[in-house]
Amino acid sequence: MIDVCCLFRDDYIGKEVVVGGWIRNHRKQKEFGFIDFNDGTCFKNLQIVYDNSLENFEEIQKLHIGSAIKVHGKIIKSEGSGQDFEMKLIDYTLCGDCPEDYPIQPKRHTREFLREQAYLRPRTNLYGAVFRVRSVAAYAIHKYFQDNGYVYFHAPIITASDCEGAGEMFQVTTLDLDRVSESKEVDYSKDFFGKKAALTVSGQLQAETFAMNYKKVYTFGPTFRAENSNTKTHASEFWMIEPEVAFCDLDGDMDIMEEMLKYVVKYVLDNCPMEMEFFDKFVEKGLLEKLNKLINSKFTRVDHEEVISILKKAPVKWEFPPEYGEDIAREHEKYITEYFNGPVFIKNWPKDIKAFYMKQNDDGKTVAAVDLEVPGAGELMGGSQREEDYDKLLKRIRELGMKEEDFEWYLNLRKFGGCVHSGFGMGFERLIIYLTGVDNIRDVIPYPRTPGNCDY
Repeated sequence: MIDVCCLFRDDYIGKEVVVGGWIRNHRKQKEFGFIDFNDGTCFKNLQIVYDNSLENFEEIQKLHIGSAIKVHGKIIKSEGSGQDFEMKLIDYTLCGDCPEDYPIQPKRHTREFLREQAYLRPRTNLYGAVFRVRSVAAYAIHKYFQDNGYVYFHAPIITASDCEGAGEMFQVTTLDLDRVSESKEVDYSKDFFGKKAALTVSGQLQAETFAMNYKKVYTFGPTFRAENSNTKTHASEFWMIEPEVAFCDLDGDMDIMEEMLKYVVKYVLDNCPMEMEFFDKFVEKGLLEKLNKLINSKFTRVDHEEVISILKKAPVKWEFPPEYGEDIAREHEKYITEYFNGPVFIKNWPKDIKAFYMKQNDDGKTVAAVDLEVPGAGELMGGSQREEDYDKLLKRIRELGMKEEDFEWYLNLRKFGGCVHSGFGMGFERLIIYLTGVDNIRDVIPYPRTPGNCDY
């Protein structure tokens, strides 16, 4: 048996082959018929033709859309338009029939409907393309880091550390919640881990510990946020890429962010040409131009304070007026990438709106943090130089009212051979949104977990 992708890659004209896959469409005529066949190895369908010279012609005409079949046939030049070659059916085996009420019929379905059929939606053109790009992009990320000498670090899923300090964590417990509710008291010493535990929001802090030995490490795994948000870009479970690099300052961090993103985008363009052409034609017009422009761009680097000045002088009536010392809104991100005509690193953010672990600058007001804004998507990555000074980090933890004992091990990294180090995080789903033009996170992750939704 041969994969359909091989038929499109090499010359099989005149050869007999056997393929196995599923019927996407079946167009029947009185004396002949056409089967659109797909085995999942290629974005394109293989057209299978048959006619009434076959003894089992009437039986073949009864094959249902969605059925799994094995087909023996000969590859011939196509007489019709739309494909260079097709398969002339010699014989077939029905491996798994499919009823006529099969939900994925050859017609246009809404994305909302297909989310309700999440276990079947990879069989459509859109989702088949999305999830192949997701797979290839994941490989590209691993390849970039592995080729550049990084160690792949598996961060724990269950943790007692709240990296972001926001408290939006899913609690993990084996306690009888009904009894807890009755008593209104929680004795965590009797819980499974003997303390309060949760699903991780980030593997960064643990990754820093390994960077202090391997110099260059990265995580790539699931993270969780118990944030009751129903926007197109938020999910309760998502994947994060988080590199940590010792002896690297903020400028070096931005160098890595830019190089990695360009590498991954180019790798996907080179290895998913059919899928990317489909997205460019049917999902986001100009997608290929946008991505190729990014690869060839020099990313601008500008301080947060200067960005606010530019926004304040802009001839625009803002829905959310920009202010010094505050975060920027989506409308600001869009304007600033248009202003600089390309990707922009916004660096040196106000200390009070950033996480406790970020390097405090000498001005006492800002930290060595950076966000990458890209045209059409806004923030794609965020990173910082980590605070390597023990006393400054301890003071910041106390200022924020965090439990000092919970971060003793993290503080000790500064005592036991600490050094300048930096890292960043990129939400994998946000990258896939950017690469495909599919603008809802629910459509770029196989089984989305969002408030009120935990199906499958």
